[in-house]
Amino acid sequence: MPTPLLSFDAVSLEWNDGSLALHDVSGAFGTGRTGLVGRNGSGKSTLLRLAAGELAPTSGSVHRIGRAAYLPQRLTLDVDRPVADLLGVGAVLAAFRAIESGDPDPQHFDAVGDDWHVEARAHAALAEAGLEPAALDRRLGQLSGGEAVLAAIAGIRMSGAPLALLDEPSNNLDRGARERLGALVQGWRGALVVVSHDVELLELMDDTVELYDNQLSFFGGPYSAWRACLDAEQDAARRAERDAVQSERREKRQRIEAETTIAHRKQMGAKAFVEKREPKIVMGNRKRAAQVSAGKLRGEMRDSETAARSAREAAEQRVRGDDGIRIDLPDPGVATGRRIATLGDRERSWVIQGPERVALIGANGVGKTRLLEQLMTGEGERGELHTDRVGYLSQRVDGLDDAATVLDALRQAAPEVPTGELRNRLARFLIRGDAVERPVSTLSGGERFRVALARLLLAEPPVQLLVLDEPTNNLDLDTLDRLVEALDAYRGAVLVVSHDRVFLDRLSLDLTLTLTSDGLAAG
Repeated sequence: MPTPLLSFDAVSLEWNDGSLALHDVSGAFGTGRTGLVGRNGSGKSTLLRLAAGELAPTSGSVHRIGRAAYLPQRLTLDVDRPVADLLGVGAVLAAFRAIESGDPDPQHFDAVGDDWHVEARAHAALAEAGLEPAALDRRLGQLSGGEAVLAAIAGIRMSGAPLALLDEPSNNLDRGARERLGALVQGWRGALVVVSHDVELLELMDDTVELYDNQLSFFGGPYSAWRACLDAEQDAARRAERDAVQSERREKRQRIEAETTIAHRKQMGAKAFVEKREPKIVMGNRKRAAQVSAGKLRGEMRDSETAARSAREAAEQRVRGDDGIRIDLPDPGVATGRRIATLGDRERSWVIQGPERVALIGANGVGKTRLLEQLMTGEGERGELHTDRVGYLSQRVDGLDDAATVLDALRQAAPEVPTGELRNRLARFLIRGDAVERPVSTLSGGERFRVALARLLLAEPPVQLLVLDEPTNNLDLDTLDRLVEALDAYRGAVLVVSHDRVFLDRLSLDLTLTLTSDGLAAG
């Protein structure tokens, strides 16, 4: 068996507050493309950060052969980072341009070395990712979320690292960008580990690894094959559980029947003894024999019931009891004809009224997020709010204080709400116990989304318009299902930006607006 490029040996990680992020995780990743899957909060992003060297394990060890290039899930929060630095050419490019401008400082020549084609290489890498050369001189905050991710992937390819670690790389990407990402992944040279909930991307993987309950399980094949295998295993486990429950009930019933028979025989023996139907010595012998027989029967029945109980408990352990989040969006009391917002341009406009569902779509970089931000601030000419009861979840989920605990982040939004109710609200989003004391900075993308959404749900009075910018980013499939159900039941208006066509189709949209460089259009 070839030596793995990345391995974890009994790795545990404990946060500063004492809560465990990972416990005794072991496993190895080899060459080729591997999809790392698991529910939100299972520790996938933490595992990648350990692999990249961003975190050090509390116990155990991480072994890596060669360099690792890492795409973090929260890349888009680093808004001031130059794209050139993201490509790994910032210092060399600055030196090259200084020489071009006539600066003879020897340090510039030392920095450039033999890389006189650095600018051309960077432009070629950006072009391969579908980006214009001008992106090289921008900062991440000047790019759309999708453009930032593509630029980062271009930088990873330029680095030539033998191991690449990508955390949710398809977040924010439009259809065309996802196709480019797919092409890059299919032609990837070197080992690749991808954390994702994007089924299409996971289908391009050679192998699938699941992180579940601090265990890494390996499957040779893409997501669909792994999912089919897991579903078959769980169906068999549930059948075994039902059979074991029935067997335990049957053994219990038989024990009760046996106890009833024993009690009846004892009662009849006592009656015969009183009535002196047979000689005393005969009845005494018969009584002792009955007691021995009853004890033996009780032991057999007890052993059978214990065995059935153990079998039922073992069967239950093979059935996954995954909790699902509960999203209860409050009723804002929006009348059908109530004007909520207006979107448009100089030629046309569309009014969102009542509990309508409106989608805003368009290619990466066309300005969808900017339009939402202008709508929220009232600074733009393409939108106007007709209510001040608006809840906004940004694409970057950057409205949270990273230094605060999860509980404090929620308390900042609702200072008058008792701590017990704050904890109850977080529990509905599967953030319980000591986890509420974790710093926000340690949360996965899906967990950050849950906390941000929980903040919106505590608003008083309830919001009348939910503005969601790429809400499916980082969400596992179960959480996404719960979000769709909650939005379906919500009685307020929803304005959503998303590249996830399947998600949008499930929302029963009343209107779809497409933003292009020429403006807004319906359909």
